[in-house]
Amino acid sequence: MSQSQHILTAVAWPYANGPRHIGHVSGFGVPSDVFSRYQRMAGNKVLMVSGTDEHGTPIQVQADKEGVTARELADRYNRVIAEDLTALGLSYDLFTRTTTLNHYAVVQEIFKGLYDNGYVFPRTTMGAISPSTGRTLPDRYIEGTCPICGYDGARGDQCDNCGNQLDPVDLINPKSRINGETPKFVETEHFMLDLPAFAGALGSYLQAKQGEWRPNVLKFALNLLGDLQPRAISRDLDWGVPIPLDGWRDRHDKRLYVWFDAVIGYLSASVEWARRSGDPDAWRQWWQNPDAQGYYFMGKDNIVFHAEIWPAILLGYNGEGARDGKPGSLGRLDLPSEVVSSEFLTMEGRKFSSSRQVVIYVRDFLSRYDADALRYYIAVAGPESQDTDFTWNDFVNRNNGELVAAWGNLVNRSISMAAKNFGAVPEAGELTDADRALLAASKAAFAPVGAELARSRFKNAASQAFDVVRDANRYLAEQEPWKLKGDPARQQSILHVALQVVDDVKTMLTPFLPTSSNKIHGMLGGEGVWSGMPEIREVGEEGGRDYPIITGDYTGAARWEHRPIAPGTPLAPPSPLFPKLDPKVVDDELGRMGGD
Repeated sequence: MSQSQHILTAVAWPYANGPRHIGHVSGFGVPSDVFSRYQRMAGNKVLMVSGTDEHGTPIQVQADKEGVTARELADRYNRVIAEDLTALGLSYDLFTRTTTLNHYAVVQEIFKGLYDNGYVFPRTTMGAISPSTGRTLPDRYIEGTCPICGYDGARGDQCDNCGNQLDPVDLINPKSRINGETPKFVETEHFMLDLPAFAGALGSYLQAKQGEWRPNVLKFALNLLGDLQPRAISRDLDWGVPIPLDGWRDRHDKRLYVWFDAVIGYLSASVEWARRSGDPDAWRQWWQNPDAQGYYFMGKDNIVFHAEIWPAILLGYNGEGARDGKPGSLGRLDLPSEVVSSEFLTMEGRKFSSSRQVVIYVRDFLSRYDADALRYYIAVAGPESQDTDFTWNDFVNRNNGELVAAWGNLVNRSISMAAKNFGAVPEAGELTDADRALLAASKAAFAPVGAELARSRFKNAASQAFDVVRDANRYLAEQEPWKLKGDPARQQSILHVALQVVDDVKTMLTPFLPTSSNKIHGMLGGEGVWSGMPEIREVGEEGGRDYPIITGDYTGAARWEHRPIAPGTPLAPPSPLFPKLDPKVVDDELGRMGGD
């Protein structure tokens, strides 16, 4: 195994204005966890961080609608989201939130570093106001026609069709998404991030990623370089991080804007994790280490923030833009090694929409189906490199065909035959060519499956692991060990080979299926924890409030390697790994969606 590396898994921050649905977790959640579990098994030091994103007007709008304060709303959904992500088995080292005192302090430090280096400056701009309430309308809450490409559903901050940054005042026929009224534009002073000052540095950074990043991500990011504009990083709000400058910090009508503070969360969560680990400087191993790698996981609507704006913020803090400068008090910070963006997941041919019932929330899904079944579906049929449609029919077919009939069946019949006939892992006698060929194929699969996981090519990785499952099922069908009661030596050899392959594949599928892999570890007589699972802990901070975090001990026995099974290890009859789903589930679920 190569020398251990520090791997930062930076996972997009789910927004805390409601529960998350399976489209969300297919973009950020499951891919980042499959990757992190593999990296830990490969012997690397992983720091997987994220949290709930809790500032900005959408929280305020939802809170008004529900008759609660913004903080009460954020508190509620922070807990709901943390519980759902834990139930899905996502192995965060720290899942926190953006309303901590620690986060405020780190955001303000980054702002000051940018300001001192001249990459943040005040400018009077035109801000949108709701005529009926007098409240500021955030850019994302204004829609109209894009002045560049003519797309009808452009938002006030960017056009999802052509990818260009926009200002609400530039939209043709702008309308408020909150109440449909035409916004009023008034003069207001804001701090701007001078993105054009990073055009050269960002260009060099992105060009160096050719051949490393997913082509769709790199192309999208490079296309944006031609039209970099200064971008406001403050808003007329009272809900957010205070601006840390004299004359500004005590103002209740100005705050740093949510997109600016949310991306800094990767750093603030790392700092918080280090403090909680007992070594306040431990975060530096992932942020100031030439050998560390940082992988950022999100859906494609977040590419602009992670491939352009976050690198620009880091470059500015480091003093590495067109105006030079020097690093702030935290020291020079590493830029992302890769932005791993998924495409969009639709559902039964339609966009996810809570209001139209075209949605299934993670919590509802897990109340009816297995977490590993959802993880597997997202990994093999999710939007890894192209937009993908979730259908209930496909979910049921994959669960019943691949998890139950192929993998579950191999595990169940191998262990139950060995348990019934020998009560333990049998000894292998003389091996045949067929035995040796299957063992060799199983052992050889570790390298290519691991290589695909390291590159976040999850479909290929799962597919190659399942090739071994199919080979093993074919082997059992041909060898027919159930007919060999009169030849126990041969029966023992066949079952030994089958159990060895089950153990190998269990290891290869652990990043995808941690819960069921833990069960198989126990079924094969393994002791202790195989692959660690996340848990929620209640924590506090000095001068702040208590809140839940996701964390966990992930130092289980799981290693990315073939390990010979030990003959004589006691075996008990297994229970089925995955429940088979009744095909009528499809009609039931389509009925819940309000139509077919």
